[in-house]
Amino acid sequence: MLRLVLSLALIDPTAVTEVSQRNVPSARVLTPDGDRLGYAPVARPYAGARRLTGVLLGHDPVSRRDVLCGGTVIGSRSRSLVLTAAHCLYNHGRSLENLAFLPGYDGGRPGLGVWPAVRTWVPARWRNRPYSPGLLPYDIGLVGVGRGKRPLEAVTGRGLPAMTTAKGATLEGLELLGYPAGKGYPGTRLYRCVGDASEAVFEGPGLMVTRNCHAAAGGSGGPAMYGGSVAGVVSSSSPLSDSKGYTVLARLGEKPFKRMFARADRTMRLRQRG
Repeated sequence: MLRLVLSLALIDPTAVTEVSQRNVPSARVLTPDGDRLGYAPVARPYAGARRLTGVLLGHDPVSRRDVLCGGTVIGSRSRSLVLTAAHCLYNHGRSLENLAFLPGYDGGRPGLGVWPAVRTWVPARWRNRPYSPGLLPYDIGLVGVGRGKRPLEAVTGRGLPAMTTAKGATLEGLELLGYPAGKGYPGTRLYRCVGDASEAVFEGPGLMVTRNCHAAAGGSGGPAMYGGSVAGVVSSSSPLSDSKGYTVLARLGEKPFKRMFARADRTMRLRQRG
């Protein structure tokens, strides 16, 4: 198994380790104008999948730290679901508080409003077991959000379709979206990275890895886009001191995600009828 490291992305950029001069070798950077991590800022105004992507903010009541992750609107019948990483919702077995999704976030401004979380879902084993690398294939979470009577997609537009991939699939030209924070990154602007992904491990639902992108803090939970669909979320990365850094993606596929998605969508639809 790859040496995988899971870390929450904190809002405070002083808590982020300074990165080296180049973590992705130049020959592996596929993003036009990509930087040392393979990332480049997204051109404004944000449109399409980029308009559907935003930040998920929360608070850890034990460490008393605010947490920033990425998230994106995923298409559903309830029109009110956000896809992110499980570790952006549960930290060391405890649920984060005061969660809210800000789609179209740019320059510190919630372009499409602030959407408080009303319910979250993560795989049962993520809640009930201490963290280990074997849990990474299950690092996917969903957030049901609500604000008044209008569903989220009435404001953002239609959510992204989920692309379920079988284990062993190779995806060339994925686009990772997120809000990196730390040295050289503001944490308030959307960045993109183009990468090719291959299988990392076959246990559970499996994992994908790309060596063209090295996600920094703030990138967790951001979508991995492929052909207009979302194929996975940014789960973790090798340490930022790694001169040949890589990013690990939790894939959407197999039964765990499908079951969780069906439960979340059904729950939000019932809530809207109530």
